[in-house]
Order: sequence, then structure tokens, then C-alpha cells
Amino acid sequence: MNINRLIYPGFWFGKTPEQDALEMARRGAGGFCIYGGTRREVQDFIQKIRAASPLPQVFICADYEDGLGRWMAAEEWVLSNLAVGADGREDTAYQKGLTLAREARAVGVDWVFAPVLDLCDEPQNPIVNTRSFGAHPQAVGTLGAALCRGLRDGGVLNSIKHFPGHGRTTQDSHLGLPLLARTPQQLTQTELVPFCTALPGADSVMVGHLLFPALDEKYPASLSRAVITDLLKKRLGFQGLVFTDALCMKALGDEKQAALAALHAGAHILLAAEDSVALSDFLQKQALPLSVAAESVRLQETLGARLSGHPVTGLSAADFNQTYAPHCAVYEGEKLPLRPGLRAAYLELGNEEDFVAQPFLNALQAAGVHIVPAGEKAEVLLAVSFSNYKAFKGHINLSAAEQAALSRAAQKYAHTVWISFGSPFGTENIRELSARLWLFSPARAAQTCAADMLLGRQTAQGKLPF
Repeated sequence: MNINRLIYPGFWFGKTPEQDALEMARRGAGGFCIYGGTRREVQDFIQKIRAASPLPQVFICADYEDGLGRWMAAEEWVLSNLAVGADGREDTAYQKGLTLAREARAVGVDWVFAPVLDLCDEPQNPIVNTRSFGAHPQAVGTLGAALCRGLRDGGVLNSIKHFPGHGRTTQDSHLGLPLLARTPQQLTQTELVPFCTALPGADSVMVGHLLFPALDEKYPASLSRAVITDLLKKRLGFQGLVFTDALCMKALGDEKQAALAALHAGAHILLAAEDSVALSDFLQKQALPLSVAAESVRLQETLGARLSGHPVTGLSAADFNQTYAPHCAVYEGEKLPLRPGLRAAYLELGNEEDFVAQPFLNALQAAGVHIVPAGEKAEVLLAVSFSNYKAFKGHINLSAAEQAALSRAAQKYAHTVWISFGSPFGTENIRELSARLWLFSPARAAQTCAADMLLGRQTAQGKLPF
């Protein structure tokens, strides 16, 4: 038994030494999870890994929940799950799955760690937010199951996450261990509902670094036999592959001991350790649960055979966004159609990741709207927020200072519209707003759609999914 088949190293372009990845490939690592890079860099890396590996198949995985854009600066984002939740139709979720599969296959990725089935029921959650389909458990499960079908039909493998539910926390598990004080009954009625609905179509389940004392007082879910074996496998009957969440996250402490505990708990794949070579050396000296290891290899081979079919071709990211953005947008408040010659003041907030608002501004200016900086004389204030989730960031939504700045700016204008291309939360207590427009995504088509709606050319057709 080659224990390295149970290790899926992470590879961060520009950070991880390539020789470490090639060493793990030579040792027979079952797969790799990639982060960042360009299309060409990803394709070249995959070619090198597969050439170095003794295995007939090496899985290449990625967190392409919102397409390539989250990880590749020059690429398009795909509309978020929360946008799909605002639309609410299964076919939209299915089509997103096909699009994500098309995007992944284009660069050589054959396993997409999606969809997120956590609930969007805690506005201060810094890492779920737009990754969720919404706050309603059954709707989240139904849409998640549809996206799983889209990924599978599109020719890639899927993974539902973060079992048993990451929604009700205000802490990012990349930075620490969230504790969720949920009773077994609450879990059954809320967090577990989406997973139960989507499990029949799930190729794999990713278990979160979350402490649920009601299930296991000592171990996080990702290291807990009570969660992985007793709950997921036995009670819920899941017979597929079980991933840990990334072992390099700061929720677990010593990743070698965490990895060993995860295998004894019933996990099949150890994902993205900070030092996979050292982990490999360590595990080869340990007493391991051979039944779990054998089960892992068998499941990997079974899933690999599934990739040999003929995939359904989905829409490109740009075409998917263009088609569905109006159905995913939500508008509340005064109807304030902009017109040629109107002066609109522009205020940008919550943009810590250098999102570019040019598609939105260009569309307004092309229609004859004069954009001026906030503070100058204008008929309306357009307050645009790009606040979005990001691993290891630890916060989301507008800061108290940004909310205060927005409130002060809004007082100077007769009308103020808040347009969100990210988190939908953070302005609930700002009374000066005349209207709110939610797109839930920074995608170019979402931005041009927002402009068209403000110009009265399109109508927002979605409903808030929380």
C-alpha cells in the first residue's frame, strides 16, 4: 500500500517549490490541489506532474467555485452561488455546474471542490457569504444537488463542503478553530439538510475544521470518528470519498498528528498539507488503518473511471453570466432610472482586493451619464461595494468606518443607491439609502447588468435568498 496515494499536496504558484511537488508526484501522490497561476502555468504544471508520477492517473483539483476568476487575475468570475440562490431555479444551478466544468477542463483540472452547502445564516461569517446558495436549508440542498449534476455531466468530479456545516460561525477556519454550539436536533433540522439532499449525487465530501461539541467534544469534524464514520458514513449512508479540508489551515495545530487522526477517523484523502513531503515521511512510520487506505484507493480508481465519458458542454463563463445575471439580481427601494446628461457621484467601498469597476462605469458613461467623485455636486450617489470573502482575511462586509463614511456621503445627496458586487450585508442600519441593488458577484456581466438596471433597460428578477 502506497500511503502517498492518500496525500493530495497543495501547490501555490509563486510560493510552493516545484521540486517538492515533483518529489510528491514521484512518490505517487494521488492528486494535487492547485491555487493561482495562469492558464499556461497550470497546464505546464499538470504536464510535469503527470510525467513524473508512476500512477496511471493523478487527479488535479481546484477550488473553482466561481470559475477561474477567483484564482487567475485575467480570467472571468462565474456568478456566485448566492446569485444562483437569488434566482432560485435548479436549471440555473445545473448550468453553472456545466460552466464550471468547462472552465476546469480547459486548463486540465478534473476535480472541482464545489458546491459549498453551508448556510448563509450568519451575516458576519467571513468565509461563507456569497459562496452559499442562501439561508434556507432545503433550497440550498436542491440547488447544490443540481450544481453537482452539472459538474458531473460536464466531465469533472465534485465535492460538497464543508460538512457538517460552516455557516453559523463568525470565525474563518483558515485562521482558527470555529466552535459551533448547535444541538444534534438543530443540526438535523438545518445544517445537515443540504448535505442529505445532495449526498446521492456527490462524488466526495469535504469535512470542515469545525468543532461541534454536541457531536465530539474533543476533535474537530475533520478529525472526528463520530462525525466522519458514525454520522456521515453510517447514519447518512455516504459511501463515497471523504476529504479533509486543507491541512495547512490554522484551525488544527500540528498537521502531522492531525493527518494521522483524520485517517483513523475515516477520512480518505489528506488535502493540502503545509509540508507534504514531511507528512509523507511521517506517515510511512506510523500504524495506519489499512482498511481506510484500501477503501481510498478503490474509490479513487472508481471515480477516475467516471472521467472517461463524453461530457456535456456548458456555456462559457461570459455567456453564462450574460444569460443569468438579470435573473440573479435583486433590487429594493426607489426606482431611480439614470438618464443621459445626469451627474452621478461615485463612491467605492470594501475593495481590498483591487477589483476593477470599469465595466460598470464604462456602461454608464457610454449611456451619457456623467460620473464624478463623491463629494461633488450630483443628482444621485452611487455607492459601490466589492466586499468579498477571501481565505485568511478574517473579515467581510463594510467596516464600521466605511459604513460611517457611506452614511455621511449619503446625507449630501437627494438619492443614494447602494450597489453590491459582493457581500449583501453591511448596510442594514444605514437609513439614508434610497435603494439597494444586489448582484452578489464582481463578474463583468454582473457589473454591466447593474448599469443596465440603473438605466432602466433591464429589471432585476431575483429575490433575496436569506
